[in-house]
Amino acid sequence: MRGGQSPPMKITAISATWLQVPIPADRVSVSDFGRNDSFNTTLVKVETDEGITGYGEAKSTVGSLGGQRALVTTIEEELAPQLIGQDPRDPARHWETLYNGSRAHYALSRGRTFPILGRRGTTISAISGIDMALWDILGRSLGVPVYRLLGGKLHERLPAYASGGWADEHGIGDQLMGYVEQGGFRAVKMRVGVMDGDVMTSVRRARAARRALGEEIGLMVDAHGTFSVAEAKRFCREAADCRLAWFEEPVSSDNKAGCAEVRAATDIPISAGESEFTRFDFLDLAKLSAVDIFQPDLAICGGITEGMRIAALADAYQIGLAPHLWGGALMFSAGLQVCAAVPSAFIVEYSLGPNPLQHELAAEPIVARDGEIAIPDRPGLGVTVNEDFVERYAVR
Repeated sequence: MRGGQSPPMKITAISATWLQVPIPADRVSVSDFGRNDSFNTTLVKVETDEGITGYGEAKSTVGSLGGQRALVTTIEEELAPQLIGQDPRDPARHWETLYNGSRAHYALSRGRTFPILGRRGTTISAISGIDMALWDILGRSLGVPVYRLLGGKLHERLPAYASGGWADEHGIGDQLMGYVEQGGFRAVKMRVGVMDGDVMTSVRRARAARRALGEEIGLMVDAHGTFSVAEAKRFCREAADCRLAWFEEPVSSDNKAGCAEVRAATDIPISAGESEFTRFDFLDLAKLSAVDIFQPDLAICGGITEGMRIAALADAYQIGLAPHLWGGALMFSAGLQVCAAVPSAFIVEYSLGPNPLQHELAAEPIVARDGEIAIPDRPGLGVTVNEDFVERYAVR
């Protein structure tokens, strides 16, 4: 040990595994993404010479479907070689190195980005999973939860909303009330949009949901970016009596100006972000006054390092933070760690669709009690990966 510093720890291996978990036939749902008959993700594993292993999660799609082979290849063949032999306890530095590539030394010395061409999409998702795993290692090496390294705990627990809601007009009320009764949730979210065929079908479903839920339960709707601007405006106008807590991704993420136009036409709060990459996309949303709520997916947007930068933007622009947590246990825990440490976080998503990656990948159960999620205090991300589960569902 020299100068009071601990000796360097070294990354010895980085691997990625595509997990594909079938959904039982009686629990399959159909949405604009298609027939949701499996849950897919990429599990990232970072090993060190001190025996400390960190895990993260990366996704090639927002929903549960989609192949992960390109993502696995990007992690193992493009990014991993750049980090082997490096100290894993510098996640912010490694983020900049991976994002800026051969010009990273300029970025680090001059204080601005010199990004590689893949500054969105699969490369950022790959960085996300590695970044999570590095923070996991850092927390485990110090024996503290990640939120402690992000500034400490602002929230002991956070309200959760039950996320699902694919049933038709006649079944949506019972489906959502089943969520409420299952975990004491005080808010629920349902899907609308192109899957319904036309705007008024979505409106009728939202009205049926509100009738069943009564006045006290919050109701969110998610269009997955599938309405046109005109359709989204019409939905807002026709569904005004539903008292929606928010309208999520009303239009395509390629049309941020259109999202701003929808927001300007309604007093229903607008949320978006699960399809966005890095703080730069979220800065565009903020500058356009396009949303009231940011919803970054930490397995897509850049991991914990970038998640904290996005949270800082939310704080600066007075925008709420409600991460997209539709995925596995690692990205869910990463989202909780960020939410614990930032003032703009106010609610978290809890999947009540069939999601074995959230509920079976980790040895520790993720449980909502009385509609709230407690922030775990276990070291790192607080997740013990079920290796038998990984072996069973790995795509080789």
